[in-house]
Amino acid sequence: MKQLFSIFFLGLFALNIQAEGINFFEGTWDEAKELAAAEDKIIFVDAYTAWCGPCKRMAKNVFPQKNVGDYYNENFICLKMDMEKGEGPKFAREYSVRSYPTLLYIDGAGQVVHRAVGGKQPDDFIKLGEMVSRKMDKSIDLEKEYENGKRDPSFIYKYVKALNKAGKPSLKISNEYLKTQEDLTTDFNTKFIFEATTVADSRIFNMMIDQKKKIIKMYGQEKFDDKIIAVTNATIDKAIEYESTSLLDEAKNKVAHHSSKERIKLFNLRADKKYHLLTGDVKNYLKSADKFIKEMAGKDAEHLIHMAAEVKKYLSTEKKALSKAEEWAGKAYKLDKKAKHALLLTELLYINEKPEKAMKVAKEGSELAVKEKLNPAQFKQWISKIELRLNQ
Repeated sequence: MKQLFSIFFLGLFALNIQAEGINFFEGTWDEAKELAAAEDKIIFVDAYTAWCGPCKRMAKNVFPQKNVGDYYNENFICLKMDMEKGEGPKFAREYSVRSYPTLLYIDGAGQVVHRAVGGKQPDDFIKLGEMVSRKMDKSIDLEKEYENGKRDPSFIYKYVKALNKAGKPSLKISNEYLKTQEDLTTDFNTKFIFEATTVADSRIFNMMIDQKKKIIKMYGQEKFDDKIIAVTNATIDKAIEYESTSLLDEAKNKVAHHSSKERIKLFNLRADKKYHLLTGDVKNYLKSADKFIKEMAGKDAEHLIHMAAEVKKYLSTEKKALSKAEEWAGKAYKLDKKAKHALLLTELLYINEKPEKAMKVAKEGSELAVKEKLNPAQFKQWISKIELRLNQ
């Protein structure tokens, strides 16, 4: 269940509703390596050319996606590089780039961790990133050293950071270390506490808040605010897992007390929507979803289509929810006539037993797919399926 959350809902708590997709680093290749080394991250390089069709499609249809952006921005330093301009030709020679796009994952020392060739769809692209992250999981070797008794502070910090990066539990290790410390306010321990805070419903979260001013001085207000959102999101996931409204309220209260005003409203709206959706509370999900649309996303096609997809995935047997999903998908399609919007609307109309309307949208979607240089095969399959129903 937790893995499902991480894949499907990484985008639900973005800080700015308009800021979506991958934020590509704008510095040089050497600067990207320096940043990757400093942040202990892998560099994702989109090695493209201006004339490459699959490159253009990824730039248009994949990189701007909300869930793609949130995953890659969190886990990688992302860099676009035209292989025929600027640093591109030299990079292409050094890394043997001969096909486009080539998707490279490179560490801070400039060593290739993984290489993939060809365009990807959003879900496959995220799965590719997750595979690379697992490949770089350093916690396995560190666990052996820990089990063999290694306990010096710098090692424990390194181990906790590796566990956090791999998405593995670290609170037990962190608490064991912190219990040995007489002074929690040393620079090292402040840094450790900031890294060790992974959920809002924990003793370590309170330690972090006790040193809020010092942490902001060390890391900056924005990074502190990002941490608050990240750890309260983790508590929301726990609230869903245990169907605990008290944990939901705790996460919302801690955002209210410790985050900036502009983030609180958006967080609360999305927290309620996510909680009710994943606990199957249809009535309250539809209320929170309507409130979210009214206050935040009424004219945003991407958010509307994302919510419609949520319903189809998680509330596929709930007629009221499916009717709302059709309404949202229809509004998204009206706002932005794209093939992907037409495809979901076609499916929802079919599910909701409106084959004539589904046929009309499917035919329009097939034409849009051709215009967008996409494969219209899915629309043709739907047209055939709808024809069978109409002829029954």
